Amino acid sequence: MSFQFDHLRTLTALVDEGTFESAARRLHVTASAVSQRVRAMEQTAGKVLVQRTNPVRTTAAGDVVLRYARQVLLLDEDATTELRMGDRERGRVSVPLAVNADSLSTWFLEALADLPADLGAVFEIHREDEEHTTSLLRSGTVMAAVTSTPEAVQGCTVAGLGALRYQAVCSPGFDEEYLGGRADPELLPYAPVVNFDRRDDLQDRFLRESGGGEPHGPRHYIPASEDFARAVLLGLGWGMVPEQRCAADVASGRLVALAPDRPVDVRLYWQRWNLRSPALDTVSEALRAGAAAHLHSL
Repeated sequence: MSFQFDHLRTLTALVDEGTFESAARRLHVTASAVSQRVRAMEQTAGKVLVQRTNPVRTTAAGDVVLRYARQVLLLDEDATTELRMGDRERGRVSVPLAVNADSLSTWFLEALADLPADLGAVFEIHREDEEHTTSLLRSGTVMAAVTSTPEAVQGCTVAGLGALRYQAVCSPGFDEEYLGGRADPELLPYAPVVNFDRRDDLQDRFLRESGGGEPHGPRHYIPASEDFARAVLLGLGWGMVPEQRCAADVASGRLVALAPDRPVDVRLYWQRWNLRSPALDTVSEALRAGAAAHLHSL
């Protein structure tokens, strides 16, 4: 089965942009041309590749072709970059990555910043819960991901990064109002709690592991790492905050550690396409080094 190179580029542009019109603007062609190229790919594959929704979505067959398209484009960009080494005109390798919000706000960007300036890569970061980043790998949306899944996605390799450690914390005022001023664990299940989103299980996991049972208190949902930590600091509820983010506030008394001897560790792994690529290899090495410097050993 053979796809034209321009058609592969068109499919990735369509999925990235979400609509035929936006893809056409990116590729400097008409929307009709984008549609014709996609239909040609579907005739070659013998299957529907794209659901014509808004935004468009790939089918199961489309996921396979999208992953193939990104791999071909990555190899092309790698080769272009190497051929232009030393020239004024430099290639730019596009590297889409998936990462959980707390890694993004603590160690991940620092690791990317340590990459060599002459790598010539640009990054598209997809923020997703660590338990769900593998779905972006399977669909071909990203080339690599920080995930909590140790089992390798088909066509990928996996390596341990370390554990992101969380502490249960609250503000001193919250402790006085809801926990008797002594961080009483028996009162914690009935106190207001802050969750990142409705898939966030960390607070429930902490209570289960500490013998507190299920939480019954009011829940706030704040889906941004910095705002989540600030909500806890302001006393909206108690929550699990990365140790890197809350250690200074605990030391200064701005936050109360509810169980400093019972942290919750979230194990993280690096999954990437099993594809030889100088750009992806360099990125992977930098992220593993950054994780080793900031995360707890598995």
